[in-house]
Amino acid sequence: MVWIPGGEFTMGTNEANAYPAEKPAVNVAVSGFWMDTHEVTNAEFQKFVEETGYVTIAEQKPDWEDLKKQVPPGTPKPDDSVLVPGSMVFTPPPYPVPTQDVSLWWSWVEGASWKHPEGPESNLEGRANHPVVHIAYEDALAYAEWAGKRLPTELEWEFAARGGAKGKRFAWGDELTPNGTYLANTFQGVFPHENLESDGFSGTSPVKSFAPNTYGLYDMIGNVWELTSDWYDALKLARLAGEAPKLDAGMNPCYNPENPYAQERVIKGGSYLCAENYCVNYRPSARQGQAFDSGTSNVGFRLVKDPEKKRLSMN
Repeated sequence: MVWIPGGEFTMGTNEANAYPAEKPAVNVAVSGFWMDTHEVTNAEFQKFVEETGYVTIAEQKPDWEDLKKQVPPGTPKPDDSVLVPGSMVFTPPPYPVPTQDVSLWWSWVEGASWKHPEGPESNLEGRANHPVVHIAYEDALAYAEWAGKRLPTELEWEFAARGGAKGKRFAWGDELTPNGTYLANTFQGVFPHENLESDGFSGTSPVKSFAPNTYGLYDMIGNVWELTSDWYDALKLARLAGEAPKLDAGMNPCYNPENPYAQERVIKGGSYLCAENYCVNYRPSARQGQAFDSGTSNVGFRLVKDPEKKRLSMN
């Protein structure tokens, strides 16, 4: 872990090409904390599983009582034949498709999990140092408790990703590939069907494959999205700026106007699937919601730790 000193910074952005959930920019402050230098890897997560016997959400049969809380009332229960362990896997089509329908490249794959990222026939051979994926929020919490750490807040995560830089579009400056150099694992080509792999990777990459930011943190942008402890609120920045009413205490702490029944946590940093023609989420201000009980093949996490409380000297 490395020490992140904390301080005041501008969260979000007023950039014209940013998404509404990132606006407006607001001045906030965060206290210092320790942060993992890289995303939790398959090897690290495997050690946790071996020591605890933990079974991830993706490896368990979905519980309809939990699922129906996230769909409109009266939605009929799916047949038991489809309520099977699995997870969402990116499956690129072989030809151009409309980018409005995510089902054209995301598939629910029975048997997909952290141990089998693409499904039952896949494994982790050669991927020990890749970030673990198919991790739900509950899984990340369990690992954090075992490790004696916690998930970062959204503010902590964004502050750390910016590395002290102010007013920059990307974590390293205003150019995505300065002097033609790739500084993060993202998608080059035409999403979702044509991945040119110009950065050297078609999927996840080993952690520390790209240079760290000024705090010594690797892959804060790209590779995999990272879970935070915050509920997703599409109007969070507007509320902080006083431009939208605060959420009432009795309301759903998650607010997603596109899905009124959502129960999502904030994910940050973008992934190897972020592309210029589809989702420019390879920026510190980028933010999305991720269903708390679901993992995908492009979402992982890293942890933080509070500073030890120092006893005042009596001398």
